[in-house]
Amino acid sequence: DAAMAEQDNTPVFQIQRMYLKDMSLEQPHSPQILREQVQPQVDINLALSGDTIDDAGIYEVCVTATVTTKVGDRTLFLIEAKQAGIFEIRNIPQDQMQPILGIACPGMVYPYLRAVISDICTRAGFPPVILSEVNFQAMYEAQQQQAGQANGNGNGNGAGIITSA
Repeated sequence: DAAMAEQDNTPVFQIQRMYLKDMSLEQPHSPQILREQVQPQVDINLALSGDTIDDAGIYEVCVTATVTTKVGDRTLFLIEAKQAGIFEIRNIPQDQMQPILGIACPGMVYPYLRAVISDICTRAGFPPVILSEVNFQAMYEAQQQQAGQANGNGNGNGAGIITSA
């Protein structure tokens, strides 16, 4: 029993599954807009979310990218993709949980999201949009600072970053 109890306290952090949770592609002005030879404006918005799946240390972490590409004021295409991971995280000190959920997990999910966005663009007939690398630690720390200034305590959910390419 002592060996079993010792084993039960071993820190666990592992991926159980990566999956594409949601994806949409809109080309509202095709085919006419596709004939225009104009360099589009690309805006990329990233958001993080996380949920506890059960009390046994199973968590879901999602990274969502919204890619809006416009020619003038008309949308060329809009892609929204939500990539998720299910993680088993047990016997980790409580003060380390939010950094794991806000930095380590999104960092593992994000490469899959980058590939999905690039693939969807190509399949839609456009040059791929390659999402740049993201420093989730800096993003997490900025979100914690903002939360600390707003209410003195952050929960790690709803962090967002907006970039333009």
